Amino acid sequence: MEVYVIRHTPVDAPKGICYGQTDLSLLDTYREDLAVVKQQIPADINCIITSPLQRCTLLAKEFNPSSATDKRLMEMNFGDWEMEFWNNINAEQLKIWMSNIENICAPNGENLTQVYSRAASFLEDLRNKNYSKVLIITHAGIIRCFWTYLLQIPLQNTFKIPIGYGEVFSFFLGKNPKDDFIVSKK
Repeated sequence: MEVYVIRHTPVDAPKGICYGQTDLSLLDTYREDLAVVKQQIPADINCIITSPLQRCTLLAKEFNPSSATDKRLMEMNFGDWEMEFWNNINAEQLKIWMSNIENICAPNGENLTQVYSRAASFLEDLRNKNYSKVLIITHAGIIRCFWTYLLQIPLQNTFKIPIGYGEVFSFFLGKNPKDDFIVSKK
């Protein structure tokens, strides 16, 4: 199955703010941003699945008002750090977290292994569906976990993968993982 993945367009939040599962809205320019994105998506998509956060569902509705949502596509939960400026977060806590993000959670949040487990579970379930072309609208953390899963790279290398707002990626998801391959970063 062909899978197209879009990271949501820019959010309406101050620069430098930590947000993950906070339900932020998009900038007012999202329709203009989406017009560029839509040019990269085939017209014959037969399934759209999105994170339930409004920054993704708003875009999904522009493709199809009856898109499905899946909580596994939500961004990392940063817990107590949500909506704090990164430079206001305790530097020592942040350093410890960054040194082992795969296993250490932000206070009352989740770690990267938990996010990866959600993303991998989603892809395994999707693999068993009979769609030909799927569109997924989600977040940078989930997309990085998709690449980590597909390329079988170590989880600690996840943040080496740049994911910009409104970027489109595509891959082929086979019935068997050995048949998976990256098509493109558009």
